[in-house]
Amino acid sequence: MHSLPSRAMRPLSLSSPTLPRSSLRFLPLPSISVFHKFRTQLSFYRNFPNTLLLPIRCCSSITAKPSSEIPRKRSESEPDHKLRAIRELFSKPGIGIDAYIIPSQDAHQSEFIAECYMRRAYISGFTGSAGTAVVTKDKAALWTDGRYFLQAEKQLSSSWILMRAGNLGVPTASEWLNDVLAPGGRVGIDPFLFSSDAAEELKEAIAKKNHELVYLFGVNLVDEIWKESRPKPPKKPIRVHDLKYAGLDVASKLSYLRAELMDAGSSAIVISMLDEIAWVLNLRGSDVPHSPVTYAYLIVEVEQAKLFVDGSKVTPEVKDHLQKASIDLRSYDSILSEIESLGAQGTQLWLDTSSINAAIVNTYMSASEKYFGQLGSKRSKRKQGAFNGQSGGTNGVYKASPVSLAKAVKNPAELEGMRNSHLRDAAALAQFWVWLEEEVQKNVKLTEVDVADKLLEFRSSLAGFLDTSFDTISGSGANGAIIHYKPEPDTCSVVDSKKLFLLDSGAQYVDGTTDITRTVHFGEPTKREKECFTRVLQGHIALDQAVFPEGTPGFVLDAFARSSLWKIGLDYRHGTGHGVGAALNVHEGPQSISFRYGNMTPLQRGMIVSNEPGYYEDHAFGIRIENLLYVKEVDTPNRFGGIEYLGFEKLTFVPIQTKLVEFSLLSPAEIDWVNSYHSQVWDKVSPLLDGSAREWLWNNTRPVGK
Repeated sequence: MHSLPSRAMRPLSLSSPTLPRSSLRFLPLPSISVFHKFRTQLSFYRNFPNTLLLPIRCCSSITAKPSSEIPRKRSESEPDHKLRAIRELFSKPGIGIDAYIIPSQDAHQSEFIAECYMRRAYISGFTGSAGTAVVTKDKAALWTDGRYFLQAEKQLSSSWILMRAGNLGVPTASEWLNDVLAPGGRVGIDPFLFSSDAAEELKEAIAKKNHELVYLFGVNLVDEIWKESRPKPPKKPIRVHDLKYAGLDVASKLSYLRAELMDAGSSAIVISMLDEIAWVLNLRGSDVPHSPVTYAYLIVEVEQAKLFVDGSKVTPEVKDHLQKASIDLRSYDSILSEIESLGAQGTQLWLDTSSINAAIVNTYMSASEKYFGQLGSKRSKRKQGAFNGQSGGTNGVYKASPVSLAKAVKNPAELEGMRNSHLRDAAALAQFWVWLEEEVQKNVKLTEVDVADKLLEFRSSLAGFLDTSFDTISGSGANGAIIHYKPEPDTCSVVDSKKLFLLDSGAQYVDGTTDITRTVHFGEPTKREKECFTRVLQGHIALDQAVFPEGTPGFVLDAFARSSLWKIGLDYRHGTGHGVGAALNVHEGPQSISFRYGNMTPLQRGMIVSNEPGYYEDHAFGIRIENLLYVKEVDTPNRFGGIEYLGFEKLTFVPIQTKLVEFSLLSPAEIDWVNSYHSQVWDKVSPLLDGSAREWLWNNTRPVGK
C-alpha cells in the first residue's frame, strides 16, 4: 500500500512549486542505552518547501498533461448548497474572510481520520485520503495528487475545479489564491488542522499579494454547516499493548525522552502524533479506522507526564497502567489551557513544528511572549521549522520529535511480532486465493467488493486480528490503474477473468501490521501485460537484493525499483516504499524509499519498509507487487570506510504469480530469486495449511525456469 511515511503525511504543499521536491530468536529486552544512538540522527524530512508531501500508497507526478487538457467525468447531480452555506459564513462577525481552506487532516496530522473529522470529504464529495479544498466567494477548487486523479474526476461535481497537483501548469493552492483574490484578501483556516510549519509556509506565500492568514480558533466553518448530521467523536475504549509485543516498558521510554529533553535544554515536550503517543505509552485504541490509536495529546516533563484524552475511553486496566508509569490524566479539550499555562511560566517547551498544529504553537508563543515581556527580556525572533534542530529563540526548542526515529527502529520483540503476524496473514491469503480462483473458474459473478469482503472474512478468523490496516484495494481491469481505488457496492466492477486483477490489502493484529499487494490474471495475459509485470518484478527483485552502506537515505535506492521500467520508457506515479509500524500505523516515518530526495533519513537496522514498484495504464490495467522488508546488517567481504553494510530481509511470504512472468526477460539470478523466494514461502507457510490451500501453495511455489 503506497503512501509516504506518516511523518511526511501532511497536507498538499500550499505554496511550493511543483515537484523538482531470518528469523531472529527472541532476545532479552534492550536497555535504555539502545536509544542513545538516535540522538545524532534526527535530521530528516521536515517540510521541504519544494516537495509535494503526500502519503505513499505511493504518490508522484512524473509526466502528465495540464489539468485543462484532460477530459473530466464530473457529476452534475450534486447541488452546491454546501458551498453556498459556507460562503454565507464568510461575512459573519468575527470571521470576515474571502477564502477558506479545508485540508484532509485532523488536529494530529493523521493520514486516516475519524469520520467526524472528514471535513474535506463532506464539503467536496471527494473521498480520497489526500487532498486540499479551497473555497472563495465565487470559486471552489480541490488539489489532489496522481493517485487520485481518476477518482476525483468521478466524485467532484461541476461546482468544483479539479487541480491535478504536480502536473505542469497546475498552480499550487497559494498561487491560485494569489491569482483569484484581490490584493489584501483574508484567508481563513482552522489552526488545529494545519501543522505550524504548513501554516507559516502558507502565511508567507500569500503575503506576496498582501493577503492575510486568519486563524479561526473558535469555529470550524465546515462543522457549522454539517451541524447535527456530523458523526459523533469516537468513544471506543483504550487497551494496553502487552509488553511481550512492545518489547520495552513505558518507564524506559519516558527515561529516554527525559534524557533527550535535558540534552536539548528543554523542560517539557508536546507529542501530538497519535502513533507516537501509542508507542511511548504502550497503549492502543480504535478511534481511527485502520490505525490502532486513540485521540490524545501527551506532555512529558522532567518530573511528570500528562495524557490529554477523553476519560470515558480509559478502562480500569488502562488507568492502572498509566498510574504505574506516573502519567496524570487530563481532559482532551484542556490541551490549549495547559499549553498556555506552560508558556506563561516560561517553560522551555519542545515542539516539532512539522507535526504540532498551529493552534498549539500559536498559543504557546503568545503566552511566552507575555512571560518574557513581563520580565523585560529581549527575545530573539524564533526561526520557523529549523531543519538542523536548533532552538529558535529563548522560549522554546523547535526540532523533530525524538519519538519518530525511536519508534521506527524496531526492537527484537516488535520484529518477532511482525514475523509471526505476517505468517498467519500469509496462511489466510493462501486460503483466500484458492477460494477466489475456484469461484472464477466456476464463472461465479463476484464484484470487487465481494472479493474484499471475503478476504476480510478469512483474516477475521485469525488469532489476534483487529482490523484491516487500510481500505482494501480490489481492482479488476481499468480499476487497477486507480492507485488508491476503493470499490463501492453501487459502482464497483465484476471481477473479469480476462483482465488483470490487483489486490492491495493489509491487516492489524495484536502483534503486528501487514501490507501486501499481488497482481494476478485468471486467464491468459497479453504480451504487453506480461512484459509490464515482469519489469515491475525485476524492480521488486532489484530493491529486495540491494546492499548499501549505513547512512544511506531511502531515495538513493528508489531508482533500483524503476530501472527496468525506465529502460522502455515507463514509470509509476508513487513512491516505492514507506515505513510500517509494529502493530501500529501501516504508514510511518521518518524513512521512505521514494524519488523525493528531500528525505535524508538514513535506513537503519530494524526499520521496516515496503517494496512496491508498479505500473499503471489509465483505463486499462494496474500492476503492483508489494512485500514488507526489514533492514538488517549484511556480511560483506569488504567494509569500505570501516562502516557496516545493510540489506533487507523479507517479512511477506505469499506466492507471486509466475504465469504473468516473461522469463525471457529475466536473468538467471532473477529466476533464482523467484525460486528461492517461493521455496521460503513453502517452508514457512505450508505448516499452517492443509487441504486445498496447501495444494494451492505447492502449485504456486514450484520451481520455474526459462
